[in-house]
Amino acid sequence: MLESGRGATRSRNAGIDALRGASILFVVMHHLGLRLPLHKTDLAAWLPTPFLKGLIYNGYEAVFVFFVISGFLIARHTLDRNGSFAAIDMRDFYARRVARIVPCLLVLVAVLSVSHLAGVDNYVIQREGQSLGGAIASAFTFTLNVYEGRTGYLPGGWDVLWSLSVEEVFYLAFPLVCLTLGRTRAFVFALAVLALALPWLHAMNADNEIWQEKAYLPGMAAIATGILTAMLSTRWHPGTMARRVLVVIGALGFLTIMFSGGWLWRTIHDSYMLVLTLSAGCLILAAHAMPEGSKVPRAFAWLAAPGRWSYEIYLTHMFVVFGVVAVAKTTGLGMPLAWLWYFPTLAIAFALGAIVERYFSEPARKRAFTLVKRSIAARGAATEPTA
Repeated sequence: MLESGRGATRSRNAGIDALRGASILFVVMHHLGLRLPLHKTDLAAWLPTPFLKGLIYNGYEAVFVFFVISGFLIARHTLDRNGSFAAIDMRDFYARRVARIVPCLLVLVAVLSVSHLAGVDNYVIQREGQSLGGAIASAFTFTLNVYEGRTGYLPGGWDVLWSLSVEEVFYLAFPLVCLTLGRTRAFVFALAVLALALPWLHAMNADNEIWQEKAYLPGMAAIATGILTAMLSTRWHPGTMARRVLVVIGALGFLTIMFSGGWLWRTIHDSYMLVLTLSAGCLILAAHAMPEGSKVPRAFAWLAAPGRWSYEIYLTHMFVVFGVVAVAKTTGLGMPLAWLWYFPTLAIAFALGAIVERYFSEPARKRAFTLVKRSIAARGAATEPTA
């Protein structure tokens, strides 16, 4: 069921890249805002406090938008390459994921480890129950979220890897689920139940704030929403009016979550996360249905570029945040003018992500993919019975 044209491919989707760009924008502003809150600057005299808080306190929600996008893209690419979920090429899938994730992860962990050993401020792991070895082990075993849930927050450069733990477990499980359930209605049913259970999955860990935010199942629920959106995109191709309706619904939901000032949470509590993921699904579906080559409205087109570099920006932006905050403390500008630091922070973070993507991440991905494929092929040949 849910088949697509085998081998069919599409170029990058500017609308989805723009949504990624908006999400990474919220993430960077969140981590800067925790240290230089916008609502405590002079901007508070000109702009509403809920708006300023919305700009800086929604990094967590932005990560869940990334989860929905990830579920959609992984599922859609699987259908495009293999024709159906049940026909997934497991070796090719794992090779692609390893090539995409591992090179940057290795370098990041190495840099963070050296920074810890050198005693650099903001990079030293010193909380009781934590160690450099524990952080490294959890980063490479997809359990950094579990490690933080048990021991507390790690320094910011490490902390961002919690979402990668959720993603990596998804990558490990997805081909296996596709091969066993890919042709059954149970696959769709299980995904729907998981996606709709997000409010309960989020609420069930309320006794541990860190684990509530970083547990596997809420993230998997958001990913399931993305997979279901990909499935729907193979069956329904919305026309112009339907796309506009999807954009309006998705944008209203997204903006309400980000800028409601907390009243939506007080009204529907953990269900606000479901509003967020369903809104993201609407925006993704509308973007995917746009004719190939369509452009994003000018007001949002600038977000597409950082969206293309979002993985690299996500992994490296804390270096920029810590650096800018350190400089800000030495200038004497004070909190009233702290809003001025947001512009260079975003510019440098985006530029760093672009540089890493162009000169390291993308070349390393291509090289790693070739090496992993060769290794898999060699192992397969070695295990084949001889005549």
